[in-house]
Amino acid sequence: MSAAGAASGYRTLDQATLPALLDGLTDVRARLGGGPSDWQIREVGDGNLNLVFLVDGPSGTVCVKQALPYVRAAGPSWPMSLERAFFENAYYRAVAPHVGRLIPEVYHYDPALYCTIMERLSPHVILRQGMIAGSVYPDLGEHMGEYVARACFFTSDLALGCERKMSNVALFAGNQALTRISIDLIFSDPYVVSERNRHTSPQLDGLVQEMRQDTDLKIAVAQFGRKFLTQAEALLHGDLHSGSVMVTDGDTRVIDPEFSLYGPIGFDLGAFFGNLLLNAHAQCGHATAYDDRRRQRDWVLAQARCFWLAFRRQFLSLWQEHSGGGTGYPGVLFANAIDAAAVERARVAYVDALFADMLGFAACKMIRRIVGFAHVADFETIDNAVLRAGCEARALRFARRLLTQASDFPSIDSVMDAVHGSTEMAPP
Repeated sequence: MSAAGAASGYRTLDQATLPALLDGLTDVRARLGGGPSDWQIREVGDGNLNLVFLVDGPSGTVCVKQALPYVRAAGPSWPMSLERAFFENAYYRAVAPHVGRLIPEVYHYDPALYCTIMERLSPHVILRQGMIAGSVYPDLGEHMGEYVARACFFTSDLALGCERKMSNVALFAGNQALTRISIDLIFSDPYVVSERNRHTSPQLDGLVQEMRQDTDLKIAVAQFGRKFLTQAEALLHGDLHSGSVMVTDGDTRVIDPEFSLYGPIGFDLGAFFGNLLLNAHAQCGHATAYDDRRRQRDWVLAQARCFWLAFRRQFLSLWQEHSGGGTGYPGVLFANAIDAAAVERARVAYVDALFADMLGFAACKMIRRIVGFAHVADFETIDNAVLRAGCEARALRFARRLLTQASDFPSIDSVMDAVHGSTEMAPP
């Protein structure tokens, strides 16, 4: 199947036309039960790009996601390739054998309509919304660390032969439209004057101006932008923020991989880690007379720490279990290694180098969500502009430090110590 699909057959679905599509799919109809007159359909998409329908039938439910030919958050004035739906499904197919139920089950993909019919996640909520509300999810860090480790390891040179890896890179290199969005919105726009940028004004005007004049900061950002473009280490989700994760007390699912591409493992790590740090910085703004949100802040930071440690442990375990399975670190070189400890030290050094990448990419993601396009509800739901700006300013300064003073953070504990101070609950 090509990424281009059958664009000539595309039409935008709605509550009137969707039933006929579902009725023609035997497996989906059986899953829902009854027929079109028995189904209830709601459009619930609240993201930046797509239509999302929830369909309830007598026997079951499904979720239907369709790509729009423009950025939903901006309208038709910002055209967008429909092919992102193809890459989302290609990503699901690539990682499904390795991550199990950490993603939703896909029932059907229609290449002409750029439409995916998948498992409806219920009673799951969007992680970001749950954290803002003060909910806790005990297994979050462990689940997400396992997810990134498994998705990245099994699509990397450590598990794949060069021919398979190169074919994968070539396929996902076609996701140019969404990769361009990432390049612009993460590594460029926030540091210059752009009509897409927005920040809490006038409270952050001075800090934003400082950052745009900070050459050391911009050099660091450019270096991570180059890594993003040149280091095709593994297949990435590409947009792994807290709005792309759905949770219950015991279940975690990753959704919306339409930005998928081959890139540096630290990018996916940093995206999720950075969104946890954003939420931790926002907790002060959600405090009430009855809840100062310190406990919630501490839980979020504990999950951030757990996320990195779970990833590191799982990735090293997979590498040991599948040693020599790919072209990277080929087994023929080390089958009779005299110094097995040296080989293990090399593996540890490789994984620990990803830590610095995680921090740098986390900082880039934090900055773009405060002064660029598409902000996060963690801050946006703080009605008091002065309070919101204080939370945002602390997050910006911390991100700036991660990028320009990287040597201050040799370990996850050093990061946690620093971010605890940055998120202290004193009035802004």
